[in-house]
This record gives sequence, C-alpha cells and structure tokens, in this order.
Amino acid sequence: MLKLAATHKMLTFLIHFKSPPNRFSCQLESPNSSIPFYSKIRPAFLNLQSHRRTEIKHFMASVRRRLLPLGSSLLRTHAAHFQPVEGVGGNTHRKFSSVVTAEQRVLKSEAEEGNQILEDDIHKIRHAFNTVKEKFLKIPDVLREIPKIDPKGIYINKNLRLDNIQVYGFDYDYTLAHYSANLQSLIYDLAKEYLVNEIRYPECCMEFKYDSSFPIRGLYYDKSKGCLMKLDFFGSIEPDGCYFGRRKLSRSEINDLYGTRHIGRDQARGLVGLMDFFCFSEACLIADIVQHFVDAKLEFDASYVYEDVNRAIQHVHQSGLVHRGILSDPKKYLLKNGQLLRFLRMLRENGKKLFLLTNSPYYFVDGGMHFMLEDSLGQQDSWRELFDVVIAKANKPDFYTSEHPFRCYDEEKDTLAFSKVDAFLPNNIYYHGCLKTFLEITKWNGPEVIYFGDHLFSDLRGPSKAGWRTAAIIHELENEIQIQNEDSYRFEQAKFHIIQELLGKLHSVVANTEGSEKYTSLLRELNEERQKARSTMKDMFNSSFGATFLTDTGQESAFAYHIHQYADVYTSKPDNFLFYPPEAWLHVPYDIKIMPHHVKVSSSLFRT
Repeated sequence: MLKLAATHKMLTFLIHFKSPPNRFSCQLESPNSSIPFYSKIRPAFLNLQSHRRTEIKHFMASVRRRLLPLGSSLLRTHAAHFQPVEGVGGNTHRKFSSVVTAEQRVLKSEAEEGNQILEDDIHKIRHAFNTVKEKFLKIPDVLREIPKIDPKGIYINKNLRLDNIQVYGFDYDYTLAHYSANLQSLIYDLAKEYLVNEIRYPECCMEFKYDSSFPIRGLYYDKSKGCLMKLDFFGSIEPDGCYFGRRKLSRSEINDLYGTRHIGRDQARGLVGLMDFFCFSEACLIADIVQHFVDAKLEFDASYVYEDVNRAIQHVHQSGLVHRGILSDPKKYLLKNGQLLRFLRMLRENGKKLFLLTNSPYYFVDGGMHFMLEDSLGQQDSWRELFDVVIAKANKPDFYTSEHPFRCYDEEKDTLAFSKVDAFLPNNIYYHGCLKTFLEITKWNGPEVIYFGDHLFSDLRGPSKAGWRTAAIIHELENEIQIQNEDSYRFEQAKFHIIQELLGKLHSVVANTEGSEKYTSLLRELNEERQKARSTMKDMFNSSFGATFLTDTGQESAFAYHIHQYADVYTSKPDNFLFYPPEAWLHVPYDIKIMPHHVKVSSSLFRT
C-alpha cells in the first residue's frame, strides 16, 4: 500500500504539473478522490483554448512514455491487494473492476495518441529531408555570394601590433626557402637506401616508391601498436584516418585496439607527432615498411620501425646527403620567390632588425639564398647584408634551453674559431649558441621580437615560452584555403550541416533505439547522406587523411590545436606580410570559432 500511495502521488503531481506563466495549468485534485484521476483531468484539458491543445498533447505523451510502466505496476498492485470476496464484498469487487477497465482504456488510448504524435514528428523530419534533397541536386546561387577567404592572408590567434615589433627572425627551410614536391621523393629514397645498406633491411625495400597522395602533415605514429593516425582537436582518432601499414582500419578495429577512439590529449602525448614538412617522407616510409612486414608475415616491433626510420631520416639531414642533393640541382627542388626580397628590404627600410636562425649548415643556406634571389639581387649585392645576425647549425629546439656557446664560422676555411663570442659583428656567420646568450648580446626584449618558422615544436614552442611573438609558416595552407573557397566544397559542407541538424531532431524525438520502421529507415538514409558528404569533403584534400587543419566533419584537427597553441599568427609565406602595412594592428576576428581561416557554411543555405 505504501508503494501504491507513493506511485499515485507521483502520478498526480506530474499530471497536474504547473507550467510557467502564460502557459496552460491545471487545478490540483485530491489524491483521495474516488474518481480515477485520468478521467478527471481529461475534461479540464478539453476545455482549454485550442492553441494550447498541441502543447498539452506533447506534454502528456512525454509523461506517458515515462510513466506507462508505473501505471501498469499500479494496476497490478491494485489487483494483488483487492481479491474478490463473497457476500457483501462482492459490490466492492465489481466497482473496482470497472475502475481498472476504464483506466486501462484511457492508458491505451493515450499511448496510441502518443505514438501518433511521434509518427507525426518523424513525418515532418522526413518531409524536411525530402525537401532539402531536391535542393542537393544543384549548387544554390546564394552560395556564390559567401565571401572568399584570402589564401595569402595572415590569420591571427592572438592580437598583434606590428608597430611594436622591432626585430624579425626567420628559420630557413620551408620558411624563407620553399621546395617542390620532388624533395620528398629525394629524402624518401635516401632514407630507404640507408635502411637497406646500413641497418640491413630486406633488399626488396629498395623497390618502395614515395607516394605523395598518402601522407599529410600533423599525423601521429603509435610506437606500441604501429598505427599511423590523424587526431582531431580534442585528441580523438579520426574514424577514417587510422592506418596499419597502408591499410585503413575500420571503426570496429580501432575500438578493438584502443577500446575507444576518444584517447584524449594525455594519451596522445605518448604518440610521436610528425609535424614539420620533412615528415611527409618519414610517414610514408614508416607505413610502407609496416605493410611490408605484414605482407611477408614477419614478426616485428612497431617501435623499432619508428626508431630505424627516424634514424635514417636524421642521417639524411645530418650527413648532408639531402643538402648536397638539393644544391646539385636547385631548379628541381627549390622554388624561386621574387617577393621574398621585397619583403626583407621593406623591413630594413622601416628600421627593423633581422636575424636568421636555422639548423641547416651555412653552405646550404648560402647556396639556396643565392639561387632564390639571383634574379632580384644585383651582382654586387649579398643576401647577408639583409640580416643583422646569421646563425647556422643552431640545434633547435635545444637552442632555447641550453647554454651552448656561440662559435664564429670561417667560410673560407670551413672552420670554427676558438675565441669567445660576446658581440655579433656585421657579415660574420655564427654557429650553435643558445637563447640566453643571444638575448644578452642583442638586448632584444621578448615582446618586440617575432620569429617565423614552420616546425611547431622545434621552431615555435621555445620562442613562445621565451616571450617572443611567433608566426607559423604553413605552406599547404594556401592550397587548403583555395579548396575551401570552391563552391563544390562549401556545397558539401552545407549539406553535411543540415543532415546533422536533421539527425539531431530525429534523435530528440525518439530517445531510445527501438523506433518504428519509418524511424529506422529515415535514420539509415540520413547517416548514408552524411557519410557521402564527409567522404566527398575529405577526398577534395587527401584521399587517405583529408585536410591538414580539418577533420572530415569540418572541425579542427590536432595540428590546428598546436597552431592555435604556439603560433600568434600563421600564413603560407613570410612575404604575405607585404599586403599589410608595417604598423598594422592584427586583431583576432570577433566571430572566431577556433581557427580564423575557417568558414562555417550554414545549413540555412537550403531553407526557403
């Protein structure tokens, strides 16, 4: 009886729920009334104004969906406690039976009414889906009116006043110097030769070829499991961006390996990030070697594969093999850029100080700068005159935390001097060194210095922690913005967003998975349409991993997270600053989501 009273009281309270002002309300009835409470409230509901009835139906349907099991329990409890008796008790029995039958009829009627409301909601979503599918057949004209993003623009994560910047520092590789796609093939081939000749990998590895369509920047390699993957902004594995060798893993395989694809940033720190532009060849070679071991059915340790490939890549750079290869045919590997000289001279003319800080050896930098600027510089001019300080073989990122001394480099003798460096003299070249000594000699304060680099960890993390302003140079940014500007991409993005909205509405109507056949059919069609849009957007950038900055759903990637963390501004080339006056104030956009160069195409594009 206690259970009966408590359940009856709960039902009475919910049924006579008090709504906010200007909405419907019902008068509370006594729970001791002998008249069934459903029978009492229905006339009150029917007498309300017609425009309130729809709200009441939805509310009652919600109550019934949650309390129908309690109602059944209530009826069973009545039957258990009031058994039929002979004689005088017979009247009571007949009266109770009629009450139960009436309540059962009301519950059945209300349940059918609730189901009809659900069917109506599903029908409305189906109608909306069919309507927008007709509009999917062609690109709306209004799409072309959406402003385009500037591929050569400067994008701001943190406000920056250029009039406060007095010192400009630059990395060399992929910052001042940009390379053709041939360079990745050169690094790949030199590294695989080292693996075969020095580490004794199988001879058949020499047949491997670099595949430029496979890797992107910003991937992660799991040394414990051997997977090469792309992560999103929050550290989750992209469901269509996880490979074991050259085979893409399914979602079920990812779950079997990791338990969930939401591994988070803490676990992601245990992975190896491939972040600079030279990582393309490294990522491709790792995947090819893993695939070779799988095909040959050979046991292998995934961590050894990474250590060996990384060792080969490091050897290619440190031994000078790749430097000599580039200088032997600069036209094949280096891209000339006449705007670079204009930019550097503009800075000098505005009284700015310039320095070059690179890990590359001086002879390589000198050969590359001569080639890139030979069409712009006069025969008597030297690129070194553009810089107040030139530092080579700096050993970044250790440069920012170590206390290594600077050494003066003799270009003619190819030797290092033994005298202490306590001043930076014009036209001298310096090797090694550290940030601490650099600041002591130059007296350049952190906030007045901006450093340009392409490697988020080696180039930018140290300067950002030291108080310098930072500018990330992301060469592929220009191409990705051009793709995002295309009507076909924006069309697919708008399709994806409206399908997402319809899926959200459908899930809110049917809270559990036991929906009707109409619900199941609509859910399947929506998911198929969403997957088609995702795949189409992904393939526009890269068929294996998609865009560098974006996930398949148009959200930001883990690479974008690191850009946001370590770069005050980012752009595709340093000379893009020519389009901005040297005293410009660069402000974070007021409507920024996460990355300021992204455009979110609204689903309202398809509404009339």
